[in-house]
Amino acid sequence: MQRRHIGPFRVGAIGLGCMSLSHAYGQPPAREAAASLLKLALDQGVDFFDTAALYGFGANESLLGEVLAPHRQDFVLASKCGMTGVDGKRVIDGRPETLKATCEAALKRLRTDVIDLYYLHRFDFKVPIEDSVGALADLVSEGKIRAIGLSEVSANTLHRAHAVHPIAAVQSEYSLWSREAEIAVLDACQALGTAFVAFSPLGRGFLCGELTDPASQLVATDIRLAMPRFSPDNYAQNISLLAEYQKIAQELGYTSAQLALAWVLARQPHILAIPGTCSPKHLIENLTAGQIELAPEVVARLDALINQNTVVGLRYNAATFAEIDTERF
Repeated sequence: MQRRHIGPFRVGAIGLGCMSLSHAYGQPPAREAAASLLKLALDQGVDFFDTAALYGFGANESLLGEVLAPHRQDFVLASKCGMTGVDGKRVIDGRPETLKATCEAALKRLRTDVIDLYYLHRFDFKVPIEDSVGALADLVSEGKIRAIGLSEVSANTLHRAHAVHPIAAVQSEYSLWSREAEIAVLDACQALGTAFVAFSPLGRGFLCGELTDPASQLVATDIRLAMPRFSPDNYAQNISLLAEYQKIAQELGYTSAQLALAWVLARQPHILAIPGTCSPKHLIENLTAGQIELAPEVVARLDALINQNTVVGLRYNAATFAEIDTERF
């Protein structure tokens, strides 16, 4: 596994995004299965786990606390505040007092004294980013978190935040079919010494090649059904890209998922990836991709095949775009 820096830490370039164990993609796995997957990840050498207060409205943090607390010294723990469940609804709230209260609750659920990397999950447009980051800086001073991150923000917001306190990481969606980070944030991260953490590096399952008909394969509560590029008409066009993509993977002897992850890591050395999965088989498959180094000509072939000009449909609907700060093509 390649190893990369994130703030004061050095971890495997591929970590584990834990959201799907509790949240977002339909019915989550049973607790026993989720716990087993987390233990397998540890056994396979994963040393970077990513969760959030939002996931399962606290249930995901509690799961990680129950399963991973005895091994706390063996991994870097990341969680998020600023977007939580309140009375059964998702709420974005970046007020300093809310962020500090969320951290206190998270520490209890995670069964730890300190969170290694704590992200502002969403920029609350009603609260200056300087105020939200200032509250996180207080938590660093108090020893409750070790490093600060931001999620789904623009380069401008990153620079404003970094002026208040060094930002160790920016986490945003990034994959062959979600390239908005290339507009400005990837370069801003590089200039500031900030790691970039790619969530959904497998295109929310698209790049694995197993999702052929979202309308019939996904349950009604799966968040992908509200994303324009997963609509029947758009997806029918997007899936046509996979034949050539899978041909390239086969030529190289990799799975579709491994090729997608290797592409992300090949983009720049300050990028890490946190694919999520509920499958032990897919977990091991994903981690193996951390050993792959793609030749420049392969990266160029993939760039030309799947990009913002060849993918049909936006990554989010209008309501979600109104809540995030990232640049858009």
